[in-house]
Amino acid sequence: MSKTVVVGLSGGVDSSVAAYLLKQQGYNVVGLFMLNWEEQDENNNCTAEADFEDVKRVAAKIGIPYYTVNYAKEYKERVFQYLLDEYKMGYTPNPDVLCNREIKFGPFLKHAMELGADYIATGHYCKRVDKNGKVYLYKSFDKNKDQTYFLNQLSQSQLEKTLFPLADIDKTEVRKIAKKLGLSTAEKKDSTGICFIGERNFKNFLKSYLPAKKGDILDMNGNKVGEHDGVMYYTIGQRRGLNLGGKVGHEGRWFVVKKHVKTNTLYVTDGDDSELFSSGTIVTNFNWITDTPTKDFDCFVKLRYRQPDQKTHVHIIDEHTIKLSFAEPQKAVTIGQFAVLYAEDGMCYGGGRINELIK
Repeated sequence: MSKTVVVGLSGGVDSSVAAYLLKQQGYNVVGLFMLNWEEQDENNNCTAEADFEDVKRVAAKIGIPYYTVNYAKEYKERVFQYLLDEYKMGYTPNPDVLCNREIKFGPFLKHAMELGADYIATGHYCKRVDKNGKVYLYKSFDKNKDQTYFLNQLSQSQLEKTLFPLADIDKTEVRKIAKKLGLSTAEKKDSTGICFIGERNFKNFLKSYLPAKKGDILDMNGNKVGEHDGVMYYTIGQRRGLNLGGKVGHEGRWFVVKKHVKTNTLYVTDGDDSELFSSGTIVTNFNWITDTPTKDFDCFVKLRYRQPDQKTHVHIIDEHTIKLSFAEPQKAVTIGQFAVLYAEDGMCYGGGRINELIK
């Protein structure tokens, strides 16, 4: 009897092809669409409705049953509230990482097991490797699309129950397969918005949940150069959206170097970017995917999703706290984001929250 896999169908091309490939491999495939956000965007559109229509078309085309499950309450409590709390404190969270840990590999996995599934599967670009009785997470064949960064909080028990059908193919091949099958998602563009909330003006979106007061924008000498809409809406290193066009700097464009939530002050500079560099960071709540090291070691780190791997030394402070000392100073390391560690062969050790910067 073939094993059952519940695939998280999002209405995108990746999960569509993942479901098809699993069916080709002989699995009994069931599609499950997660409704995690019910509110409309600024144009009164609910992106979930359009995505669900694509799910129905894809399921019919490849011949699998599909269901929908509503996790809007869980998403608001476990992910969205965390995002708001972090922004209130002036930090920059990564909701996609939390969404994977708290929703896709939380209630979704539990629900799939209750349906009698042997595994769940997603359209993530990453690779599962089983060896020595343990499950390891590796970078995918398509290094440009690799999504292990967003899966850094997964546990052994979650990985053991998960398949990643796109591990060994690239995005071009995924679209080719979808086109050949005539799937409605074949030409659908990748979503770039915040996890499940969709693509929208994020600053305007945040304003409706976190009303903030205007305050001063100061240069590093304490001179007022402008006014901001609320420090929580800006990130370290940000250049756009400062509305300082009329205040031309001596050295070029202005960018954010510091923000003080208590005084509601944003600090910018137009030249010296030394304030943006860190020699290391303290990372807390670190999740070791497979083995927890007992001694210090050297490896690579990503401090944000699109960053190339950087060499770093890892000092173990305790089981879930580490200190990273970068081989080269790193620019715009942001508290609230995740630092994710990798071995040279692409194995992901896990990740944790960037909690403190070492200048």
